Amino acid sequence: MTPMTSAGAGSGTGTVAAARADARARAGLTAAAMPHVPASQSPHIPPGVPAEALVWAETVAPAGYTHRVVARGTRIRLDDPTGDACAHVFLLRADAPWERLNVADTLKIPWQAYLGAGHPLLSGDGRVLATVVADTSARHDAFCGTSTDAWNIAKYGEARPEGSSPSGQALFALAAAKHGLTARDLGPSVSFFQGVRVAADGTLAWQGSAGPAAVELVAELPLIVLLANVPHPLDPRADYTVGPLRVHAWRDEPTGPGDPAFDASPERTRAYLNTADDWESRS
Repeated sequence: MTPMTSAGAGSGTGTVAAARADARARAGLTAAAMPHVPASQSPHIPPGVPAEALVWAETVAPAGYTHRVVARGTRIRLDDPTGDACAHVFLLRADAPWERLNVADTLKIPWQAYLGAGHPLLSGDGRVLATVVADTSARHDAFCGTSTDAWNIAKYGEARPEGSSPSGQALFALAAAKHGLTARDLGPSVSFFQGVRVAADGTLAWQGSAGPAAVELVAELPLIVLLANVPHPLDPRADYTVGPLRVHAWRDEPTGPGDPAFDASPERTRAYLNTADDWESRS
């Protein structure tokens, strides 16, 4: 039998055996942006976190995206090592994905328009999907959502996910598809590390970055986490500017009574109680 060959016969991958050898020779190669499997092999383990406790470790490239299902009580740390990352985040409940992040309720229930430590991220059903439990940036946004295809085409000339300036909208669609979801399952997202404030005249003012920083969330329910690392839509820089984003996650505990976030206001307490009540009835 004639050995199977590729169109590149004569090259280092001209036969099946050569192609296999070439592929195996690349097994140990690493890149600046990649998932770390197992997570304990991450070169950027957060201080104080035992390597063996990690369940997710990844560096998301500029213009990249990632996604993961995490358990209730998982603590997720987002790191901006250069001051140019912009982590656009959308959350859906993993065991009931029709329940998803509702940005309007996320701002209304805590009576606070600006995200920071202690801020709950709510669904439209009055339950808390995740809580911001640590924040060294204070430059975030819950007004603008992520970039759209139309916006990126107008500003950068293209928005395709495989192109040089993908939109957050396009990357979220790819991430959602990995979980059997479509564009109709998505909604407005929040973003971390590039700040926006409302000016006195009602316009939205871009604050930019506070420099290298970290944000930590705890999952209050099992979640599908979608992340897109793309420039903020209000970023005034002409070039498509975004830095790498590091993600680490480990097992922790959901927010409960006695926690400052749980007891911050009657409205927040009710949201956490609604969350625990629904989860306990399903467990």
